[in-house]
Amino acid sequence: MNTLRNKVQLIGNLGNNPEIITLESGKKLAKFSIATNESYKNSQGEKITDTQWHNIVAWNKTAEIIEKYLEKGNEVVIEGKLTSRSYETSEGEKRYITEVVCNELLMLGSK
Repeated sequence: MNTLRNKVQLIGNLGNNPEIITLESGKKLAKFSIATNESYKNSQGEKITDTQWHNIVAWNKTAEIIEKYLEKGNEVVIEGKLTSRSYETSEGEKRYITEVVCNELLMLGSK
């Protein structure tokens, strides 16, 4: 049951081509965002689509697969955990970011 404590599953489309970073240690990091859409009808009966953007990071072998096969617009299933961190800008402002650290990736659609 512990694996359910911080688990995120998303199905969405890449909003941009993944950014691939190779660290000095040789490890790879992939960063990208995906959009998920939810549709509903408002009180006037109009269909409304709500789009949410999610920041995704992936490491090592998963990052290598992302680098090789994924590009803007691809539909994917992401499974991972939600993480939050903060950093300080050069102007001294504190910024916060929430990301999904991808553990599992499934590519949907055809190439």
